[in-house]
Amino acid sequence: MARDSSARGPRASATVPMGPWAVPGPARASVTGPLPGADAPGAAGRPVVWLLAGYPLWWALGMGQFAYWLFAVPMAAELVRRHRTAGLRVPPGFWLWALFLVWSLLGLLLVPLDMPGTVPGSGGYGGALLRVVNYLVLTVLLLYVGNLTERELPARAVVSALSVLCLATIAGGYLGMAAPRFEFTAPLEYLLPPGLASDAYMQALVHPASAQVMDIFGYDSARPKAPWEYTNIWGYMLSLLLVWLVVGWVVQGTGWIRWGASAAAALAVVPAVYSLNRALWAGLALSLAYGAALALRRGRAVLVGTCAAAAVAALLVLAASPLADVVRARADTPHSDDGRAATNAAAVEAADLSPVMGWGTTRESQGSPDSIAVGPTSECPGCGQHVIGNAGQLWMTLITTGWVGAALSTGFFAWVAWRYRSTASPVGQGALLTVLLLFWYMFFYVALMSPLAVTMVAVALLWRDGEPGLRRRGAARTRGGLR
Repeated sequence: MARDSSARGPRASATVPMGPWAVPGPARASVTGPLPGADAPGAAGRPVVWLLAGYPLWWALGMGQFAYWLFAVPMAAELVRRHRTAGLRVPPGFWLWALFLVWSLLGLLLVPLDMPGTVPGSGGYGGALLRVVNYLVLTVLLLYVGNLTERELPARAVVSALSVLCLATIAGGYLGMAAPRFEFTAPLEYLLPPGLASDAYMQALVHPASAQVMDIFGYDSARPKAPWEYTNIWGYMLSLLLVWLVVGWVVQGTGWIRWGASAAAALAVVPAVYSLNRALWAGLALSLAYGAALALRRGRAVLVGTCAAAAVAALLVLAASPLADVVRARADTPHSDDGRAATNAAAVEAADLSPVMGWGTTRESQGSPDSIAVGPTSECPGCGQHVIGNAGQLWMTLITTGWVGAALSTGFFAWVAWRYRSTASPVGQGALLTVLLLFWYMFFYVALMSPLAVTMVAVALLWRDGEPGLRRRGAARTRGGLR
């Protein structure tokens, strides 16, 4: 393998020729240099664009997150070919992620063990193997995007694909609000054995539906989720993808593209509120604060003041709308707070009991926070025996890989964020924000699979953006070992 290059040269602006995935506007030479056809992905880069922009189609077919597995096959084959001919490069701090993969694999040896305070036999190899395969697939995606040249996979093509996916997510939010009971049997479901197709977890993965209908306020509330598995994943993805919609089509866009993208971002507020995802609301506020800090650092105080005034005006309008009632009702109805606190505390306890390796997979707690005797019944199938580790990526990593595994996983993303903290391009800053948001959402949402996939793509874009000379030379490769 080859050593990552951190060469930094002068950064210039350039006008880039347009292509089918391009967005007009100025660009740094290190990201979108004046290469012939630099805005249209080459044959090697098309799987990434097809995977991301085409995700709503894969969701409708019932593939969902398994689409990442499918596209990982040609990606892995290309990586093997490149390794044989020119060697592979890895991003800074990759050794941390590689060790985390080893930790996850070794954790499979602990799956048969019974963890104290949990339902005997809970967990099992099914979820553990699925999780490990997902991590391996994400690694392939990271290395694939990072090893492609700008000619093969322009950054603009990736940003545009993510922007298209953002529009699909916003549309899915409105579909969930307008037709909360909308669902259909996907083609993949017909191919699965009946027992597997009827499994509740598998249904969430392969059965397309517009919303999760939940009793939070004492009556059924529709929480949008299309085109994702759960409403929490929908909220996490909306937060990440809005970053790329703004970067690609607002900041770097012009004319009707900029105004259309701005309108779409504004319209996303409505389904975001009706999703009832409080972590999403806070995450969007953090993203706005990040953008304001960047603008102030560049001396654009007038722009920040104008945007702040517009935000205040928008909040006043929202306060007089029915959306304010939804926010107040959600604030007055914590709903899942006690259950989350209990399972999160159990995840910490699990890591304390096995700090080095964890337990290989998640477990079901005995009883409920109120009594060990509480369990599921026909009248209350969700009572008791909650899954430990399903309330956030951090908690899942703690129980599955222990404190060491959690440190390796979060350490990798922290290393990348610190390494590229001074990135100056719009794409780099959007990628940095995407990575930073992981440290907020890991307390509330599980990142597997799609949110972590977008985060890995962001890591690859940061890594590529940090090598302007290498990107301009195209297929250049450096020699060395892991950094």
